[in-house]
Amino acid sequence: MNIQRFVELAKESNVFHEGEVKDIDGIAKLLSPEKPLLYWTMEFYDKDENDIKGGGGLGILAADTRRTAQQLGLPMVVVTPFYTTESHQTLDNFWQKEEHRAVVPGPEYRKFCNTSISTICDTVVPLDVYDRTHGSTRIVTITEPNFGELYPGSNSGDHRLYQEVALGFGGFKALKMQGIEALYMQLNEAPTVFAAVARLDDLMRTEKSLDKALETLRKQILYTNHTLVPAVEGEFNRAQFEHFVYPNIFSGELKEWINGLFNHEGRMKLSLLTIELAGKKSGVSKLHARVADYRDRYGSKVDFEAVTNGISRKWILPKIENYYHISGILNAADFPSNDYQARLRMLDMNTVRNLRKAGRDHLNTVLRRRKNQYGHATIIPQESLIFDFKRRFAGYKRPDMVFNDPGRLAHILSSQNAHLIMTGKPHPNDEMMKQELKRILTLVHHDPILRDRVHYLQDYDEEVGQALSFGADCAINVPIVGEEACGTSWMKDIANMKLLISTPDGGVADVQPIACLEVSGENETESLYYNLEEAAKIIRDDHAYKRELVRSLSAYLPVISGPRMMAKYLQLFAQE
Repeated sequence: MNIQRFVELAKESNVFHEGEVKDIDGIAKLLSPEKPLLYWTMEFYDKDENDIKGGGGLGILAADTRRTAQQLGLPMVVVTPFYTTESHQTLDNFWQKEEHRAVVPGPEYRKFCNTSISTICDTVVPLDVYDRTHGSTRIVTITEPNFGELYPGSNSGDHRLYQEVALGFGGFKALKMQGIEALYMQLNEAPTVFAAVARLDDLMRTEKSLDKALETLRKQILYTNHTLVPAVEGEFNRAQFEHFVYPNIFSGELKEWINGLFNHEGRMKLSLLTIELAGKKSGVSKLHARVADYRDRYGSKVDFEAVTNGISRKWILPKIENYYHISGILNAADFPSNDYQARLRMLDMNTVRNLRKAGRDHLNTVLRRRKNQYGHATIIPQESLIFDFKRRFAGYKRPDMVFNDPGRLAHILSSQNAHLIMTGKPHPNDEMMKQELKRILTLVHHDPILRDRVHYLQDYDEEVGQALSFGADCAINVPIVGEEACGTSWMKDIANMKLLISTPDGGVADVQPIACLEVSGENETESLYYNLEEAAKIIRDDHAYKRELVRSLSAYLPVISGPRMMAKYLQLFAQE
């Protein structure tokens, strides 16, 4: 598909509201291999296809964004680090340990060029640049032998800042050497901001003033924020900027302008710098864009446009995706057709059951080769139901909620002939959640019913996430309301005709009231247990199952669409 056809289908599918499409055609015509959309991200997670392992949802989204751009014929260059150390999870008596493996870019990557940055101690820090092309898109990776792992040390550490400077300044120089113009740049979170600083410094060579250069830059930069509040960010001091950042900036005027952004303690969060440089700012769900609390240099609250995340085809069982197309539910660009809701009401449940069985078969294949908490394969009878909790093991996502009453959970699983598969790892520096994981697995071990029916899969990755999306029956998504920016695991579940039990948070809350089994009320744990029992009844009843599928797919197919996300980003770039 070419980009013009994609824009036509987006218009036909009513992706844009009236008055939003004025300049979208102009943006489409401006983009080319020499003037692509540049997508900067500190994390890219596509181990299966591109041999780069990220840490979680941010990297998965970046890979989905590139994959969707390729599908749609959108010229895009993703610029990301290649980390030379990969981290993998292992369990020792239920305690999480990290296994570190040295990695290098594989033979599928070509040596693109050499580039460098400078520090106050080193005039030249050499960097290697590799790339790989997929259709209309390219992946450009910045690395060197001592680049290290993803997210090393503290958020405010020197090596973290070095990696961010290497990506921004080094990546910008590499692209410029190859004749790629930074006409439109999307910054996937604030640590990529040094690409915008490099672009601004470059503009200062031709523009007559900093104000004029800033005016030009702000039309070109979109900052996509995934974090609700800046409190969780690291912050850097002026000495760190003088050591790592300023040696890469030519303009003295620009350095002085950046100096003016440090607070009275001589520190700065990168989100403030990003906010000041980006003329366009987006949050990743309607709720996130509304509640994200960021301030500019004058203390005024920043407005974010809502562009809810979407997923790529990778996460939909191919047989289900094909069914959506042959049934006319999705069009050629994977937008819901204009009559998709009527077509959903014609779902044939025999076909749905066969599709779900194909997903279970895929899951069983993966379970046989992956380790559970005991280091063994997981075997679940075909007739049993499977609930899953698959997401980063973070406090606000509440992986512990389902275990608040172990006896009640054991009764539900045994009486409904159901199993619970959990996966997802705590951050290596999150000692509290590592303790919580050990507590939960110990609790499970000492209950004979739970030990038989609760399975924790080690080293959560794309393969496990995709298999559970394809083959489990119902997903559990219970973040504390107001703390999940978007989430995309739940999108993959909906797309694969699974049931979803969820709190009204993140992207789920784009639809009001939410169109799934809602966890709410004064006693959320009781609500969760009630919905586990309801889900089991629904799945075993064709009429109830179809009703729930039609409800959730009718509401969320437009929300979870990766092409819808891309169209909205183009719309933002088209705005003056």
